[in-house]
Amino acid sequence: MIKSTVAAVLVAGMSVVGGSVASASDRGTADEATAMLDKAVAHYASAGADQALKDFTASDKGWQDRDLYVFCFDEAGTTVAHGANGKLIGKNLSKLKDADGKAFVMDLVSAGKSGGGWVDYRWPNPVSKKIEQKSSVVKPAGDHICGVGIYK
Repeated sequence: MIKSTVAAVLVAGMSVVGGSVASASDRGTADEATAMLDKAVAHYASAGADQALKDFTASDKGWQDRDLYVFCFDEAGTTVAHGANGKLIGKNLSKLKDADGKAFVMDLVSAGKSGGGWVDYRWPNPVSKKIEQKSSVVKPAGDHICGVGIYK
């Protein structure tokens, strides 16, 4: 009887914890974005630019997780990898503005060229399909600037 009561309490507790974790884990965190970016920069260095950029865009290589995905630009603001929208590859987005009229792509490039950092803007969430506040962390990777963003 004690074993079954303990088991029932553990299962109930895991359900409560699991429910709150599932809600919280619907969105990537700043730590998860930073970890994914660090892993992407390391992959870029080991696999080479061409392979890494293909991998970041491919849906079956593990570079997308919930609302987290890797994106990369060249110094002119041309998309060279994009885990949420491969149709952006080859497009110069240097003049692209967010929902508030902010030309954020060159802010991302500038932050990356300066060694890395976070940039805030408003962008469509690929999961919710709504325009949301986003913060992206970027770093240089070879001749490119790569990043991963979180939705707030």
